[in-house]
Amino acid sequence: MSNYIITYDVGTTGIKTCLFDVGSTIELKAAAMEGYKLYVLENGGVEQDTAEWWHAMCVTTQKIFKTYNVDPKEIQGISFCSQGQALVLVDKDCNPVRRAMSYMDQRAREEIKKGMAHGLQIAGANVVKLLKSLYYTGAVSASVKDPVWKYKWVEAHEPENFKKAYRWLDVKEFLISQCTGECVMTEDSAFATLIYDIRKKEWSKPMCKMLGVNMDHLAPIMKSTDCVGTVTAKAASELGLAEGTKVFGGGIDASLIGVGAGATEVGDTHIYSGTSGWVGTVVDKSMVDTSAMIAATVGAEQGKYNYFAEMETSGKCLEWVKNHLALDEIGIYLKKTNVTEAEDIEKKYTSLYDYMTEVCDSIPAGCGGVVFTPWLHGNRCPFEDPNSRGMFFNISLETGKTELIRAVLEGVCFHQRWMLEAEAKKANVSEAIRFVGGGALSNFTAQLLADITGHEVEVVKDPQNVGAVGACACVAAGLGLIESVSKVKDYIEVEKRFTPNKELKPVYDRNFEVFKRLYKANKANFALLNK
Repeated sequence: MSNYIITYDVGTTGIKTCLFDVGSTIELKAAAMEGYKLYVLENGGVEQDTAEWWHAMCVTTQKIFKTYNVDPKEIQGISFCSQGQALVLVDKDCNPVRRAMSYMDQRAREEIKKGMAHGLQIAGANVVKLLKSLYYTGAVSASVKDPVWKYKWVEAHEPENFKKAYRWLDVKEFLISQCTGECVMTEDSAFATLIYDIRKKEWSKPMCKMLGVNMDHLAPIMKSTDCVGTVTAKAASELGLAEGTKVFGGGIDASLIGVGAGATEVGDTHIYSGTSGWVGTVVDKSMVDTSAMIAATVGAEQGKYNYFAEMETSGKCLEWVKNHLALDEIGIYLKKTNVTEAEDIEKKYTSLYDYMTEVCDSIPAGCGGVVFTPWLHGNRCPFEDPNSRGMFFNISLETGKTELIRAVLEGVCFHQRWMLEAEAKKANVSEAIRFVGGGALSNFTAQLLADITGHEVEVVKDPQNVGAVGACACVAAGLGLIESVSKVKDYIEVEKRFTPNKELKPVYDRNFEVFKRLYKANKANFALLNK
């Protein structure tokens, strides 16, 4: 008998819908992808249109049923793995009162100054408020990108929209509301607001009072494995699902990508490289390092946390270098050749990314001393600075485009090493690291990560789908198809392993030391140019 589950991996620039069959394995049967826009504003705002999310969800669900022969009535449940720490304010009819504010939004600088960054400070936060935050939430809203400051920004700058607000939701919670008509928030999403009491497992009244949050705006809190409602007739007609299909809470990507990677036991570490990126280690208690902006976030399974260090732009850096360095933007050349289509090239490539990474392998490690910093949209860990930016350092007459492209890949890995070493100060990170996300599709990048971090790197099958697998685990556990979320590890096998090349350690250690110094040396310059 088949146990069909549909999950939605809701990323920064698109949604991937996956159909799984859960038996002795979790088998991907079909998948469909649809993109949407990211609206970057001049004032530091980054927004998304919730109607585009819903449209993408409907289109991809319909594609699944067109490409795979399954009756919608056979779908036992649906769930989500989504980007988190957005702000979606909706009215009583679950309609958005304004466009969603992305996790990347950084316009609330005045709000965080008034609310947190004043008086005697530690790590950019008022000492009294920091200690109070740590006591109740296990973390602190010390980043301009944290949701509460987006909430306060709307209150200050868009009072009419703020008056219309009935509930404060995150990305997947908005999509749940469109499916079911119910406004809820899972525990991990609630934690990500940093006004959630980790001991009482409820909204913190003292935190809401301290930060000026109206508790009437806060939705009921549910578990990731809870059935939070069923698909309404209206939603069913738009999605192509059967009315009454069970909808489960799911989780934000920071909670579920590690689950889908098979990093579910205490001490398991994974590195994710998608549009953004992070290092996550499973721990059994709340912990925080305010100096490095790392906190243990609530996981999808009770009693487990993800010690989580985030970078804003990871794979986005490779997209940037493809568009602005690898391609001939200004039309100097009379003729262009697409290496994925060219007949006179012996080997055809499935994508330009494959071609770029293979070409980079011809350049010696260390790029001749060229170092790139991947802070194209500011940074969070191990330092919080929305003004920081990317740079190429130490370019010479001998430096070409290929060196620059490789430097970008090395720079992303250097930053991942920096976060990994910061985590290791308080948590026991694993010797073998699971590497997932789109970046893990490249053998070159996986080997580069092993060489730069000094850790063995493991890549699972379909590493770009692990978020969807994590969401599937929530449904399977909720339905009783598997014992618990952590047991999904038994269903996931390592497909490739990459061992560090010790001969390259000296050059990477040298460049890494320079990499870490570049922020301190340029902090004031970043502030002067980007405030």
